Amino acid sequence: MHLSKKRTGGLTTNRSLSMYLLLIPGLIFILVFHYLPMYGAVIAFKDYNIFAGSDPINAIFESEWVGLKYWEQLWVQAEFRRAFCNTLVISLMKIVIGFPVPIVLALLINEIRLTGYKRIIQTVLYLPHFMSWAVVGALFLSILGTTGPINAWLQSLGFEGVKFFMNERVFPWVLLVSALWKESGWNTIVYLAAITGVSPELYEAATVDGATRMQKMYYVTLPSIASTIMMMLILRLGSIMAAGFDQVLVMYNPTVYSTGDIIDTYVYRIGLGQLNFSMGTAVGLFNSIVSFVLVISSNLFCRKMFGRSIW
Repeated sequence: MHLSKKRTGGLTTNRSLSMYLLLIPGLIFILVFHYLPMYGAVIAFKDYNIFAGSDPINAIFESEWVGLKYWEQLWVQAEFRRAFCNTLVISLMKIVIGFPVPIVLALLINEIRLTGYKRIIQTVLYLPHFMSWAVVGALFLSILGTTGPINAWLQSLGFEGVKFFMNERVFPWVLLVSALWKESGWNTIVYLAAITGVSPELYEAATVDGATRMQKMYYVTLPSIASTIMMMLILRLGSIMAAGFDQVLVMYNPTVYSTGDIIDTYVYRIGLGQLNFSMGTAVGLFNSIVSFVLVISSNLFCRKMFGRSIW
């Protein structure tokens, strides 16, 4: 008996060791492509000159240290303040309006009883996620353009056409609608997976009590996936400073900079467009610091208010 226990322990240890070995390629990838490049953040504190050294990496060491020079210039620039506010507004729109949409879709998909029909609906909802933003941008431009079907319909009703991509007030809503169309279906996967873990006994008990399907969704399904919803909300709040670089870069233009320019596109224009690498790095580092603080604070808030958190 004693020997069998030792063998079982050895098998468990060997099996765990093999599982840890499988993590090595992923850990190496994260180290090389995520942690080592973090040294480049020092550019935010230097007057970086790409020609100061024999190569761009050596130029980091050779460039002059200027401390918080570029950090002090951030809030002086009106373009940065505008981009910062736009980022918050667009992200909050996507969270407040867009975050509940995948949850509602997952609840509705779960109520479909015909397996074949359910798979078709899921496929249709997932498909836009696999389109690039260049394709989605061209699609919405053809639909919402001045000669598109939406404006043609409005004009047939006697209204004036709307310049969706050139109107400062309308453009943020174009970003919201296109993001919902592209990603809402894909985001239901997490919630559908959580719903499959709900005990069937809970639904049976609700049926015995005479609950309708809507009541089961509200009183059984929704509370059962509350922890998953909270986790996704915390992660989404942590990325509030990422308002969708690819999307905005494809869709915006100088006429809507006042409401469409975000921090990521601002960094792109400053860092690569004007070759001001130090300022661009300072803005990007500021963005990362804010996101980190938001993740920590939102996790603490959810733990105190709802008793649920990621860690």
